[in-house]
Amino acid sequence: MVPSIQCSGNTPISWKRHAGRPDRGEPICYVVTDIETDGPQPGAHSMRSFASVAVDQDGKVFDQFEASLAELDGASPNPPTLAWLKSEPGVWEDLNRDPRPPAEVMRRYADWVRALPAEPVFTSHPLVFDGYWMDWYMRTFLGLRMDRGPYGGERLFFGAGLDLPSLVMGVTGWDYAHCLRQNYPDEWFGGHPHSHRAIDDALGYASILIEMLRRLRLRREALPIA
Repeated sequence: MVPSIQCSGNTPISWKRHAGRPDRGEPICYVVTDIETDGPQPGAHSMRSFASVAVDQDGKVFDQFEASLAELDGASPNPPTLAWLKSEPGVWEDLNRDPRPPAEVMRRYADWVRALPAEPVFTSHPLVFDGYWMDWYMRTFLGLRMDRGPYGGERLFFGAGLDLPSLVMGVTGWDYAHCLRQNYPDEWFGGHPHSHRAIDDALGYASILIEMLRRLRLRREALPIA
């Protein structure tokens, strides 16, 4: 069967990120990521699917990746989470559509990130949840960390990641407590349903990022030239 991993193939594959590459002076892109898990704790529970959408600095989506992952060895779903997943139309079926071994998925994901034509910034809503799980899977199956810090080795992502609710707060002036998905205008999601299918949710959050980038560009254009 064909693995449930999708990549549009539009990104050049000649560009590679090196461990010693300076962390400045390069164009960036945003890797907007959504994950679906069967419980709260990586290792005891499993990440069952995730998707990433690559957005350039001009606010254009140019690539995407999605995968379903097999359950971790020795892990079992959290019963309340499992009951909720099975209660959502189509979600459980989507999570179990040709799941692949986590090590295989993470290797392919790392290759996809490495091929992106700009410095990738991991972005999620919220960063502390999706980033926590992705960091655990990266460390476990790739020997990489979400934030390399001063410890050497390959740097897969630029910086420590972007928390999308924090960006919404900074751009809109809303209180942080108000920066919740259910409070956002429908048009921010670009017509993408929040279906708990990882690619749908990632595309919706990418649309929110694009709206925030648009507002920031307008703000910069309105500033007087120094």
